[in-house]
Amino acid sequence: MIDRAGLAEFLRRRRESLQPEDVGLPRGRRRRTAGLRREEVATLCHISTDYYSRLERERGPHPSEQMIASIAQGLHLSRDERDHLFGLAGHNPPARGAAGEHISPGLLRIFDRLTDTPAEILTELGETLRQTPLGVALTGDSTRFTGPARSIGYRWFTDPATRALYHPDDHELHDRVFASGLRTIVTRRGAGSRAAHLRDLLLESNERFRTVWNEHEIGVGFQDVKRFVHPEIGHLELNCQALLDPDQGHSLLVYTAVPGGESYEKLQLLAVIGAPC
Repeated sequence: MIDRAGLAEFLRRRRESLQPEDVGLPRGRRRRTAGLRREEVATLCHISTDYYSRLERERGPHPSEQMIASIAQGLHLSRDERDHLFGLAGHNPPARGAAGEHISPGLLRIFDRLTDTPAEILTELGETLRQTPLGVALTGDSTRFTGPARSIGYRWFTDPATRALYHPDDHELHDRVFASGLRTIVTRRGAGSRAAHLRDLLLESNERFRTVWNEHEIGVGFQDVKRFVHPEIGHLELNCQALLDPDQGHSLLVYTAVPGGESYEKLQLLAVIGAPC
C-alpha cells in the first residue's frame, strides 16, 4: 500500500538536498529555492511538473513502478534510497544485480559534467542508458531502440546503419569484439539470461555472427582509437576511455580527440551542427 505522507516527505527532502550542480544543471542568478525546484526535478525524471508536484502534496494517482524508477534516477538516489522509494510507493524494489539499469549517483555526477565531449553510459549488454548531446550528435540517439535492438552488439550484426557508423576496415575486429564479449556475459549470467537470449536470436538469424561465434574467442578488445564515419563531417579518430561501475556492470565511455588535430576540429564543428535530423 502506498504511504502518501512518507512518499511526499521523502521526495521533498531529497529534492531540497540536491543543488543544481549536483545534477548537471546551471545554478543561475537570484536562486532562492532550497535545493532543486519542482520543475527541475520533473525535467530530470521525464514527467510533468504537475504530476510531480501532486506527489509532493500527497495527491495524484498511484505511481507505477516505471514512474518510481524514473524518479529514483532523476533524483540521483542510491540503490538503498531507490528501494526505500519503491516501498513508500507500495511496490517491491527491483532485484539487485549487474543486470539492473539504475545508474549509481557517482557515475551520474561524472556524466553530468561531461558537457563538451561525446559520452554515454551503457549496460554490460551495450544498452545505452544516457548520452551527452555531443554523443547523440556523433552516433545518433541510441536510447531510442527497444527490444533486442537496445544492445549495440545485437544491432552490429543486424542493422547496416549501425555498422556504417564505423570505419569499414574495423568491421572485422568489431565482429570479434562483440561476439567475444557476449560469450563472456553468457558464461557469467547463465543459460536463462538476457545475454543467452541475444545469442540465440543471432545464432538463428545471422550467418556472420554464427561464423564469428564458432571461433570461440574470449577477451578480444577494441583498439585505443575508434574510427567513426559521420554522415556530415566524415571520418573521425577518437580515443575511448572507459570507467566501469562493477556493482552495476555499467560503463561510462568518453570519446576525446587529440587537441589541434583534424578530428578535434571536427568535434568542435559537430558541437555546432548537433545531431542529424
